[in-house]
Amino acid sequence: MNQSEWTLISGINNNKWFLKAKIDPTTFYSLPRGPTEKGVCYLTLTYLYNMPTWIIYAIGFSAQVLFFNRTLVQWFFSEREGRVVSPILYWQFSLYASILMLLYGVFRQDLAICIGQLLVYAIYIRNLQLKGAWQIMSSLSRLFIVLLPFSVLALFLHQEQDLLLQLFNNDDIPVLWLWWGTTAQIFFTFRFIYQWMVSERKKSSELPLGFWIISASGSVMILIYGLYRLDPVLVAAHGIGILLYARNIHIHLLGSRLSADGEISNREK
Repeated sequence: MNQSEWTLISGINNNKWFLKAKIDPTTFYSLPRGPTEKGVCYLTLTYLYNMPTWIIYAIGFSAQVLFFNRTLVQWFFSEREGRVVSPILYWQFSLYASILMLLYGVFRQDLAICIGQLLVYAIYIRNLQLKGAWQIMSSLSRLFIVLLPFSVLALFLHQEQDLLLQLFNNDDIPVLWLWWGTTAQIFFTFRFIYQWMVSERKKSSELPLGFWIISASGSVMILIYGLYRLDPVLVAAHGIGILLYARNIHIHLLGSRLSADGEISNREK
């Protein structure tokens, strides 16, 4: 359906704001969720994934700015201390960016992005717990952060039962590329599962070498997917991210070599 056919009606139907559009329900992918008369259907505002492209990209770029800032902050602290560190700001930026990126994935109708964010959301919260930052937040803030992404998905799925099916059957993404993008997101996301396992074992929030190796590899895969999709958000984020991941790998290896040289020197003494 052409979005230009939609007209906003200043009114409420069953306690919901609605849109009026002239549409043939038999050719649309789902039946309308409101009364119809003389070929006019009333559709609720939950079709927000048809919002203007510039707004969707603004949400995506805002998320990537936060993701970039988290890596920049982590890199700055690591360079200052001469070792890879895991600052609180890294996980705070991660959590807020994940909320925005989940919204971006829904509006773009991109299942790969949605899956990637849902898999790591709880891990961001767990690292804030290990840092002691989660506990000092207000109960209302914590409740809001936990429920927000799931509430957004529940809203869309409740109002439009075919949304999930549409995410799997997006005509703009061939099946092979959808699988590639989803696999890339899952592999990229696995870095946080690996990081969480290491952190739980050490009882402290750590960013081990394996985390950065998985980050760099997964980022290359997503960059390829983003280039195919002509997605400026993914291309910009992972094009820059690869460089920072490579730098953290270098810092890790340099630190390990210095530690090994120090142990040899101590033995010789």
